[in-house]
Amino acid sequence: MTPMIEYGVGVGWRPEVAGLLADLPGLRFAEVIAESVPTAGALPESLTALRERGVSLVPHGVKLSLGGAQPVDPARVAQLAGAARALSAPLVSEHIAFVRAGDVEAGHLLPLPRTRDAVDAMVANVARTQAELDVPLALEPIAALFDWPDDELSEADFITEILDRTGALLLLDVANVYANARNRGEDPVALFDRLPLERVAYAHVAGGAEHDGLYHDTHTDAVPAAVLELVGELCARHRPPALMLERDGHYPPAVELYAELDAIAGASGYPRITP
Repeated sequence: MTPMIEYGVGVGWRPEVAGLLADLPGLRFAEVIAESVPTAGALPESLTALRERGVSLVPHGVKLSLGGAQPVDPARVAQLAGAARALSAPLVSEHIAFVRAGDVEAGHLLPLPRTRDAVDAMVANVARTQAELDVPLALEPIAALFDWPDDELSEADFITEILDRTGALLLLDVANVYANARNRGEDPVALFDRLPLERVAYAHVAGGAEHDGLYHDTHTDAVPAAVLELVGELCARHRPPALMLERDGHYPPAVELYAELDAIAGASGYPRITP
């Protein structure tokens, strides 16, 4: 499969670290929260500068609720499609999750029951979304702090059926794989061996922390060695995908952020990207 993003290392663009990204000559792509992208008027100067350097910009939606029982909100789909056009994006991404039920907004990504009814609902909403997009859609399985009872499908079969029926790409979050396996007492590498890795558009790498006996995918902690080891396991099974550091708070000094990016590059076999 031809990659949508040039292979290499990227980072989640956030206003707090925008200045640091300008000094990264090896940066291949940056992911931008889709709901933050102005679809009319000028983009933030730092995003425009990245795009003019040839850095791919990918809008990442967090509010579509693709797995919800009700149809996706057309205005939210329009925002995602508009963000893709504004950023000249090669693809967009969203989650295998739901965030609202009726008029209630959870404010957080929630896991789906792994049932055939949930697959059907997800497939219908993905189709509604794809109909409005000019570029491919990649779907990200989330880190789940709980599982619903009476699941009918394994995680790998659930994800694969959704991808097969929608034709969507896979955004594989290595940190989510680690978190889910740790909380369930499973082997994270086993999931890699059951997923269609040839469908991976790119991959997230992030940090987390344990609280009250559960590992939380926080995006505010340093990437642990175990997640970097999983990056190596992933890259040993298939051509290394584009890899992205996902950080959403407690931003470290530049030297530490750059060190994390270089550690991700090292785990995958890519050259370092920092000055």
